[in-house]
Amino acid sequence: MEMEHKRQAEGGLLSANGFSREELVLASASPRRAEILRAVGWPFEISAADVDESLVDAEPPVAYVTRLALAKAEAGAASHTGRLVLGADTTVVVDGEILGKPRDEEEAVWMLRRLSGRWHEVLTGVALVRRSGKEGFQKLVAYESTRVRFGRMTDEEISWHVAVGNPLDKAGAYAVQGVAALFIEEIQGDYWNVVGLPVQLVYKMAHEIWDKKREAV
Repeated sequence: MEMEHKRQAEGGLLSANGFSREELVLASASPRRAEILRAVGWPFEISAADVDESLVDAEPPVAYVTRLALAKAEAGAASHTGRLVLGADTTVVVDGEILGKPRDEEEAVWMLRRLSGRWHEVLTGVALVRRSGKEGFQKLVAYESTRVRFGRMTDEEISWHVAVGNPLDKAGAYAVQGVAALFIEEIQGDYWNVVGLPVQLVYKMAHEIWDKKREAV
């Protein structure tokens, strides 16, 4: 048993008590994803990937977020051989339409009016990729979906939100952990997914990769 723990620890998979948190490479410049990983004590380094986030014609929302998450993770893995690279992409969906990051304040107002007084869906695609000469190629892709309901917002409230909520770098023009919290009435599902990273899903996916790594030892 002691030898087994030593072998697994050498692979970066286990601490002394068997609790596993291999250091990640976060292929994202999102400060919110970094904050979530710090909050749960998961060691990581940032290596943001430059990926074209344009929509493909008639691409479904789930296909969109998983494609971008994988593209980010693969781009990061190309320069971090042997490391476990995390890619993620979050978007907001209402009436089947993707609401990404608004181009300007006018579009942010339009998005918030679309969300006002109704339910919408937040989707995050997650990808974990590892490239190494010894183990070849490991890849897992999944997604999380959370439903969010905004209360009815007046035009004055929407204008105020846009003025103080820094909406231009956020899908759907809002951050659940920011001023938008004043208007969100209900959340069904993973709160951290709405922030930008369903970290419990990432942990499950990482364990699947770690288990395969241990089996290969």
